[in-house]
Amino acid sequence: MWRTASAEREAEPGPAEAPPAIELVSLHKSYGRRVALHDLTLRVEPGEVFGFLGPNGAGKTTAIKILTGLARPTAGRASLRGFVAGAPRGREHVGYLPEQFRFQDWATGEELLDFHGRLAGLPADERHQRAADVLEQVGLAGRGRDRIGSYSKGMTQRIGLAQALLGRPEVVLLDEPTSALDPVGRRDVRDLIRAVKERGVTVFLNSHLLSEVELICDRVAIVDRGRVVRSGRLADLIGPAAGLRLQVDRVDAELLRALASHGTVTSVDGPTVTLGVDGADVAPQVADVVVRRGYRLYGLTPVQRSLEDVFVDLVHGETS
Repeated sequence: MWRTASAEREAEPGPAEAPPAIELVSLHKSYGRRVALHDLTLRVEPGEVFGFLGPNGAGKTTAIKILTGLARPTAGRASLRGFVAGAPRGREHVGYLPEQFRFQDWATGEELLDFHGRLAGLPADERHQRAADVLEQVGLAGRGRDRIGSYSKGMTQRIGLAQALLGRPEVVLLDEPTSALDPVGRRDVRDLIRAVKERGVTVFLNSHLLSEVELICDRVAIVDRGRVVRSGRLADLIGPAAGLRLQVDRVDAELLRALASHGTVTSVDGPTVTLGVDGADVAPQVADVVVRRGYRLYGLTPVQRSLEDVFVDLVHGETS
């Protein structure tokens, strides 16, 4: 149930407490007969970069709307910075970049940031300095006086990031922040996220670019049909290397028999052999076997599952 003002005050953290940056407990949301969230539970600690992943329709946007107060849960509870989600105190010091946003084309970048600075309660002199700072951070220094209507898609995405960071937030909610950016822009956003993390800012990241998530997130939660189907640190989700890829001068039956004593040959592609193993720690023995039998070894690489592999398995129902 949605909490009353009295319950909201009870949720205020005491001076000795360290509440989670974000907490969702048994969260349920339905729109008539359509259920968007089923018992969604997760916890994000202060200062971490947390990936919130799932296919379209998994309930990610609904959860973010509840956190920001744009929707109310049907059941369960949600908190932001230790306050009931939607409470004015909880929204203080929170930056938000939605997936689909549109700014006034006639406004300049500086005018947009000044407007959002006033909404955040920043004094005039601080608004001016903060606008200059965040424009530089997102790579728009010198373009603040240009009208937003003249910005490219990538520049528009960058000005959206700038407004999310303007008020020195403690928590930043980013919904597909790199969707309109080229590879250089995506790298810039990764660097920016790492920089705000170093200042103790919590980043809650929703992205379909799983390779990007692998590079910057401390932990992730994978959501499907409104439930968390797997969560944890990336290393734990992906697991140890499950194979070795060898590049040799030639492949014959003798080599394959020798390799089979250390694992299972899963594929042969010209001079490349993939060997399924229990862990990459057998690599020295495999290399020794190859060289002692007179083969030239040009490469030996651990083969590890990617976050995308884990994601695809889980959203197709393999949740055990």
